Amino acid sequence: MAPRVTHDVHSHAHEEGVAGTVNLKAAEGEETHYGQALFPVPSSDPNDPLQWSSFKKGMILLCCSLYSFLGISTLIGPSVYIGLWSVEFGVDPNTAAGLINYPNLVFGVGSLILVPLYRKFGRRPVMLGSLVFYAAGVIGASQAKTYEGLMTARVIHSIGSGVCEALPVQLVNDIYFLHERGKKLGWYTVALCLGATGPMFSGFMLAGGYSWNLFFYVEFAFAVALLVFAFFVLEETRFDRSAALTVSTPISGTETNLAKNTSGEKLEGSAEYVSERAPSASIPPRKSFLQQLKPWSGIDRESDFFMMMARSFTYLFVPSTFWVITTYGIYIGLCGFTFNFVFPLKIVAPPYSWPETNSGLSSLATIIGFGLALPFLPVSDILAARLTKRNGGIRESEMRLWVLLPACFVAPAGQTLFGVAAAHDLHWITYFLAIAMTQWAGYFYFTLTLAYAVDSYTANLSEMLIMINVGKQLVSFGLSKEVLNWILENGYVKVIVGAFMPVLIVNNLMVFVFLFWGKKIRVAISKTKLASLHANTALKGETH
Repeated sequence: MAPRVTHDVHSHAHEEGVAGTVNLKAAEGEETHYGQALFPVPSSDPNDPLQWSSFKKGMILLCCSLYSFLGISTLIGPSVYIGLWSVEFGVDPNTAAGLINYPNLVFGVGSLILVPLYRKFGRRPVMLGSLVFYAAGVIGASQAKTYEGLMTARVIHSIGSGVCEALPVQLVNDIYFLHERGKKLGWYTVALCLGATGPMFSGFMLAGGYSWNLFFYVEFAFAVALLVFAFFVLEETRFDRSAALTVSTPISGTETNLAKNTSGEKLEGSAEYVSERAPSASIPPRKSFLQQLKPWSGIDRESDFFMMMARSFTYLFVPSTFWVITTYGIYIGLCGFTFNFVFPLKIVAPPYSWPETNSGLSSLATIIGFGLALPFLPVSDILAARLTKRNGGIRESEMRLWVLLPACFVAPAGQTLFGVAAAHDLHWITYFLAIAMTQWAGYFYFTLTLAYAVDSYTANLSEMLIMINVGKQLVSFGLSKEVLNWILENGYVKVIVGAFMPVLIVNNLMVFVFLFWGKKIRVAISKTKLASLHANTALKGETH
C-alpha cells in the first residue's frame, strides 16, 4: 500500500525564465494556499521534507531558532562585563570590548567552513557537531583566568555557533513552501534578534551577586540541553527532489494555458512539459524513527568544498545579496553595538547613577520592539499572495518589500532619538523608546531583505548564505570596532545622528530601488556570465 501523500504532487507551479518570477497558477483540483499552487513542487516520497508534518517542521524550526538565540546571546550578552573585564584584566575599555568585537567577527567567518561542511556532509551532522564545538567553547570561557584565555574560548564558541545564522535559512528553504517562508523566517529572525537580550540576563546575574563566569555556565547548560533536543528532532533535510521525477510529457488543455500569460503569449522560460512522478510502487517507505536518528547523512560527491568557499565571494556582485549584507551589518554594527556599548556607560553615570548590575535592562526595550513586530509575522506572505493574484498568478520576489515602507523611516527616527537622549541626558525612558523603535524596524529589514534575496536568486543557496554571513559580520565588525572611541571622542549627536543615521537612511531607502527596478536588475543579472557560472555549478537540492 502506497504511503499517504500529505501534499499534492501535481502542482503546475514553476519558475519562469528569470529567477524570482514564479508562475503560481493552479489547475482545477490542485492543492492551493492563498489561492496559488504549491512551490516548490513536492515529490511523492514521504521522506521529502516538504511532505513532513507541520509538527515535525515546527520542531526543526524551533530547534534552529533556539540555537540562533543561544548563539547571539552568548556572543553579545557579556557586553555588560566590559567594565569588569577592563579592571580584572588590566586593559582599557575599548580593548575589553574586543572580547565582544572579535568573536562577532569570527562568528560570521566560520560560515566559510561550516556551510560547505553541511552542504557536503549534511545538515544534521554539522548541526550536532557545531553544538558540541559551541558547548566546548562556552565551558572554556567559564574557566578562563586571563584576557587571552577568555578570548580564545570566545573565538571557539563563536566559530561553532556561526552556523546558527546560515543553517536556519537553509532549513526553512528545505522544508517549507514559498507561501510559508516569510512567516517562518520571521520566527527565526525574532529568535535571532531576541538574542540581543543577552545583556539583560548577564546583568541580572551581576545583580544577584554572581561573577561573570556564571553566565557561561548557564549558557553551557542550555547548549547541552539543545544538543539532546536536536539529536531527537532534527532529521536530515538535504533531499534531491529531482530524483523523484521520471519522464516528461507534453502539457495540454488547461495545463497549456498555465504556460501562457493573459495575452495568450508563451511566457519566457516557462515549461512546455510537466514531469510525471514515479509510480506509487517505486515510492520508498518512510524512514523509521531509528533511521532518522542516524547522525551520519552521507557525502554529496558533487559538492566541491573549496570551490564553494571561493564561489561564495561572487555573490557580492548580486545586488539583493549585497543589500542583505549591508542591512545586517549596519543594524548590528551601527545600531545594536551603539546601544549595547553606550547605554551601560551612560546609565551608570550621573544624572542616572543606576547600579552597574542594571545596565543590561535596555534589553527590555529590545523585547518590546520585537514583541510589537510579532503580530505582523505573516503580513509579507499575505500581501505577496494578494499582489500575485492581482498579477494573474505570477509572483515577483519584490512583492514582499512593500511591508518595509513604515520601517524605512521608523529606524532612523529611533537612532536619532537615541543620540539626542545621550547628548542631553534625557529621561531614561527616552533610551528605551529609541531602542524599541529601531529594533521594531530592524525586525522587518532583517526578515524581508533576507527573504527577498532567497526568493530572487535561487542558484546555490548555501554559497549565498556563506557570503551573507561573512559579509555582514565583516561590515558590523568594521563599523563597531571603534564605535565607542568614535562616540566618546566626537560626541553623541555628531557620530550617532550626524554620521550613523545617514548611513542607515541610505541603506533603508534602497527598498525603493528594488521595488521599482528589482525585476529589471534580476533580468540584467540573468544575462551575465555570473548567472551562467552559478547556473552551471548549481547543486541538486540547492534551488527552489
